[in-house]
Parts: sequence; structure tokens; C-alpha cells
Amino acid sequence: MKNYELEYYNNIKNWDFSKIKFEEENLTNWDMYKILKECTNENSVVLDLGTAGGEKVINEFPKVRKIIGTDFSEEMIKTANENLKKSGKNNIEFKIMDNLNMNTPDNFFDVIVARHTCISAKQIYKTLKKNGKLILRGVDKLDCWQLKRLFGKGQAFNDIKPISQIDYENILDAGFKNVELIPIHIREYYKTKEDLLALLLKTPILDDFSEINVNNNLKKQNIDLDKLDMYIKENTYDKGILLIRRYYGIVAEKK
Repeated sequence: MKNYELEYYNNIKNWDFSKIKFEEENLTNWDMYKILKECTNENSVVLDLGTAGGEKVINEFPKVRKIIGTDFSEEMIKTANENLKKSGKNNIEFKIMDNLNMNTPDNFFDVIVARHTCISAKQIYKTLKKNGKLILRGVDKLDCWQLKRLFGKGQAFNDIKPISQIDYENILDAGFKNVELIPIHIREYYKTKEDLLALLLKTPILDDFSEINVNNNLKKQNIDLDKLDMYIKENTYDKGILLIRRYYGIVAEKK
């Protein structure tokens, strides 16, 4: 599955979401960047897993001694380094790494952040310092569920167990303590059909990413525009076209 995902993400290449116009209503009082700021200081060393184009690391992470952002896609890291050069920041390094085969030193990082990516809880535990923290944010099965049901497919659509539960159990089994799992509910309102379509073309919301089904031809699928028009007709409000997002957050400590 990992190799097919790598090909999928490398083929997308364009990771600029800044031109997509939408409003967000966060219904859950959980902010991973606020938590990150609270548990770091100017001497902290932070690892960001699934860094993609590096925009969040560059723009949202607090000032610390060192940040290493990793991704297993060469195209993503190329984009991240281009963005880093424009930023002028000198405390950030981006490099290619497989989250499931980490080559980081033991007991090294103060905080590890994982955003919308697969993880190995045991390897994260090993590379964290004592009293270090894991902060994780992921996409759960019921994300955009009305849209997925209309299309009859999508990320985690066929999974029996939600990925939030899988991650939670694996983090507990790895030895972490004080593990908190928080469901995150967000409403997003997209200004136009083109804005919503741009999101769907850049993400696997309507693609067959699954914990149980390995698709040997995992490529970006064409979007049925008639079905999309049907969804838009039923879900357009004064603020725009509504997407109901379902994420999850996990905070855990290595004691």
C-alpha cells in the first residue's frame, strides 16, 4: 500500500492550497498548534511527520531550536525546500523519510507531530525523549461522509474500524501514557464549485485509500461532475458549499 500511496502523492505534485477560497467553523476546542506551542520552548527539538510541502511547519510552528520535517515523497520534500528557501528561516530541515521505517536517533526529540499521515507508534516512542510528547491529527472515517455516500467511495469508506481507534490502540500498546483521543468536528464552506473541486483534486477524499483494501492501481480517480453538482445543489448555503469534516486529535506522553 505504501508504494502505491507514494506514486499517488508524487503524481499530484501541486500542494498549494492557498488559492482555494473557503471559510471554516471549528466546532471543537482542540488546536494542535496551540498545544505544540504550550509544550515547546526555544530549546526544543521537534519532528514533523508527513510534512508535505512544509507550509504548516514554516508558518504555524512556534520558534524552537530545531524542526525536522519529513515525508516519503521526493516531490513533497522538493516543494518544502523551495518554500523554506523563500521563508529565510534557518532552524528548519526537510528530508525524505518513511514513517514506518524511521531512521531517527533514539531518545532525541522533545515533541513529535504527525498530521494526516500513517505512523509507527513504537518507532515514535523510541525516538522521543523521556517526558516527550506526541501530537497527532488525522482524518477519520466519517470525514465528508455525505459526499462519500453519494459517490459510493472515498478515503476509509470501506474500513470496518475507524483509523482514530487504530491509532489510539497502537499508541497505548507502544507504551505511551496519558493518551487522549479527541473527535474534531469542523464545517467548511467553499465559495464556488471550482474551490470545492480544487480540494477534491488535491486530496484523497473521494479515492480508495483504505486500511483493509490494497488497490494495485491506486491513482487519482475522475470525479463524476453530475454527482458533484447534485451534492452542491443540496448543500449550498449563504456561506458557501458545505463540507462536514471529521478529524481526530491525539496527545500522548512518553514517561
